Amino acid sequence: MAAREMTGAEIVVKALIDQGVEVIFGYPGGAVLPIYDALFKQNDIEHILVRHEQGAVHAAEGYARSTGKPGVVLVTSGPGATNAVTGLTDALMDSIPLVCLTGQVATHLIGTDAFQECDTVGITRPCTKHNWLVNSADELARVMHESFHVATHGRPGPVVIDIPKNVQFQTAEYRTPAQVSHKTYRPQVKGDMSAINRAVDLIAAAKKPVFYTGGGVINSGPMASQLLRQFVKLTGYPITSTLMGLGAYPAADPQWLGMLGMHGTYEANNAMHDSDLIICVGARFDDRVTGRLDAFAPHSKKIHIDIDASSINKNVHVDVPIIGDCAHVLEDMIRVWKSKVSQPDKSALSTWWKQIETWRGRKSLAYVKSDTSIKPQYAVERLYELTKDRKTFITTEVGQHQMWAAQHYHFEEPNRWMTSGGLGTMGYGLPAAIGTQVAHRDALVIDIAGEASILMNMQEMSTAVQFMLPVKIFILNNEYMGMVRQWQELLHGGRYSHSYSEALPDFVKLAEAYGGHGIRATHPDELDAKIMEMIETPGPVIFDCVVEKMENCFPMIPSGAAHNEMILGDDPEGATVTEAGKMLV
Repeated sequence: MAAREMTGAEIVVKALIDQGVEVIFGYPGGAVLPIYDALFKQNDIEHILVRHEQGAVHAAEGYARSTGKPGVVLVTSGPGATNAVTGLTDALMDSIPLVCLTGQVATHLIGTDAFQECDTVGITRPCTKHNWLVNSADELARVMHESFHVATHGRPGPVVIDIPKNVQFQTAEYRTPAQVSHKTYRPQVKGDMSAINRAVDLIAAAKKPVFYTGGGVINSGPMASQLLRQFVKLTGYPITSTLMGLGAYPAADPQWLGMLGMHGTYEANNAMHDSDLIICVGARFDDRVTGRLDAFAPHSKKIHIDIDASSINKNVHVDVPIIGDCAHVLEDMIRVWKSKVSQPDKSALSTWWKQIETWRGRKSLAYVKSDTSIKPQYAVERLYELTKDRKTFITTEVGQHQMWAAQHYHFEEPNRWMTSGGLGTMGYGLPAAIGTQVAHRDALVIDIAGEASILMNMQEMSTAVQFMLPVKIFILNNEYMGMVRQWQELLHGGRYSHSYSEALPDFVKLAEAYGGHGIRATHPDELDAKIMEMIETPGPVIFDCVVEKMENCFPMIPSGAAHNEMILGDDPEGATVTEAGKMLV
């Protein structure tokens, strides 16, 4: 392409267009006004004005997570950049591809404590895959295109480009690169074939195997989920998933054990503990899954497929590490499995499934229903039943409601579940719902929220109203920071130190104040009708679902316990059940 002379601001916008960017989430300020002026002069990119920079990043995360495309953020210097840090850290922890453009003071003012100056590169270095400070418009086109390459290749994640204001005014030639790459970043996508062959032999010989899958399967793209489903069916083995991996394998399938981990199912955690082979695909053996490390799956061999080499052997030693993209590795595994005419040990597998069915019979997600008050589990179940046949996307805030959503809302497809996993960011769900709704205008997008968490970024209701985004906020209102209260009850002697949500707003009036629609339900008999009212309302809705205050989220692995030592909700006096079925008071 012939070179064109442009300002730095115009180069930024042209590069975004060339990268196929259709939406950008941002908030203007002095150090990015030239870029905003360039945005004003074009019609290819839609700008969504948020009300806080943290909201911009979470919205971009929702957009990215629900589409597989990178989300793009534009914020100003100083406080604009620092407000984005929580979202950037969230995206790094959960491997969400983002490109965040930050304004910076002019290059000659850097280091002088100028107005709205901060060391954005230094501050964001620990919470991004990579970042750049662009000192000349001549570098800008290359850096812009490199940033998308780094954000989306290998393990996805956020990147930051810090652009001084004078660079936005400078002129330079813009060239679209024939091929975009980074001189030192070369992620490995194909797995080592000798390791794949060893893994297939272990899988075929296993007596008590289990697939343990994570968000990496979804991040790899739709093909990875399809190949995972194919391989699980070929083997007949059970499969479980982390919080971030929900939807990669259909929840309705009988081989699905449910989510594992701190609030996972009894059958999933016990299967992991008793297994002789764990096939880990796109997960990272984090502490919410493993429980106490010295008691984690003590008799199993472990295969670990991950595109991030630094995740291998970081928390748990594995027997067969395979560095590569999930889709590529699963495709090779299936081919090797078929070429070897591999078959599972049917007798051993039958015995293993009988044991799993015994654990399933425990019905660990069961709860005591009420005729007079709304149980939060029941609220999520009814929400699921009334929305499962629609094109529905679920986001969440963080807390008990998040875990109840993961347990009782069932996902059959990838990219329909947006939640904050690694960082556990309260305030994530509403802006993430906005980003998801922007990407899927005709879909039903619901933020399952808690009354405490939703207030963290409630200002983004203005964004939903302004851009006519019909997001639905379904609040499980128990008047407590529920997960904090639960831990205080079980581990701190019932001393509820500052966990009660005092001085709550009237959420129905708050919805109306923003220009949305408010609904409240207090009795189980009215729940279905009011959920349908929420669904059928054309604009943004805040649904205040008043639930039992003291309900706890079970199963639960207490802090410091092994992953098979779970508190089950309907056991006498909240006893802990070990894999041997013994009660530990």
